[in-house]
Amino acid sequence: MTTLYLTHPACLEHESPPGHPERPDRLRAVWRVLDEARFGALERRKAKLADAASALLAHDERYCETLPKLIPPEGRTGHVDADTYLSAHSWPAILYAMGAAVEGVDCVMRGEMKNAFCATRPPGHHAERARAMGFCLFNHVAVAARKAQRVHGAERVAIVDFDVHHGNGTQDIFWKDKSVLYASSHQWPLYPGTGAASETGEHDNIVNLPLASGTGPQVFRAAFESVILPRVDAFEPDLILISAGFDAHRRDPLASLDLGEAEFGWVTRRLMEIAEQRCAGRIVSVLEGGYDLMGLSASAAAHVEALMEA
Repeated sequence: MTTLYLTHPACLEHESPPGHPERPDRLRAVWRVLDEARFGALERRKAKLADAASALLAHDERYCETLPKLIPPEGRTGHVDADTYLSAHSWPAILYAMGAAVEGVDCVMRGEMKNAFCATRPPGHHAERARAMGFCLFNHVAVAARKAQRVHGAERVAIVDFDVHHGNGTQDIFWKDKSVLYASSHQWPLYPGTGAASETGEHDNIVNLPLASGTGPQVFRAAFESVILPRVDAFEPDLILISAGFDAHRRDPLASLDLGEAEFGWVTRRLMEIAEQRCAGRIVSVLEGGYDLMGLSASAAAHVEALMEA
């Protein structure tokens, strides 16, 4: 078995307003680096279009009905909030991004692949149960977690989020759910303003690791080793999902942590070690943030290289 790599060209058609950091070039940067010869062993597939009803696994019914009605006509941009937008072809992009996460879970849970990486956009971890925000419309990782539980019988799913911004949406969706562990490292204070260490969920199933501006590799690794990794291991998950944001890289313009691409390889390998012990190596990773193209491509490469070592 090798690593499954899922993407789809329709994800480029979610067109950004001029100057917006969440732009199609982000995906092109990931594609370019993963087309290099060192990634030749990847199992490459175009993602399948998700059934829009899949969003109901994680989102409010009224919200799911309203969102597609906000798609603007050709040549126009619609704003859901100040920084979250929709374009004429956003709906297929959203469904292919969700479809990639769901397909990754299907293949890994059936034992066809040991792990998977979904290179898609728009991202998802800020999307709450009934609200879009932070460039995110549907929460693909949350939908994938529910698919693993409802279809494949996973009793416990751990979601680890190392995006530099706290995944308030994922926290919102699973706040009351003891069957899902959500663990996030993120810069603090920073958008969206959530993610204090005191936010622990109704069943102590939320683990937040706030990091100060300027945090570098040594502190990051030590904090992950002492806070997040022991909790993931003790949870004994049947599947680990990763919200793989690469905007904690020191080059990123939207934050100010001081991490290099090596840290993303390191944290991936540490999660793989837990996955090997707890859930037969089952990991599905979904692209979230990362807005400097050089930092994004180098970090994604380090992450996928680690996944391929399984």
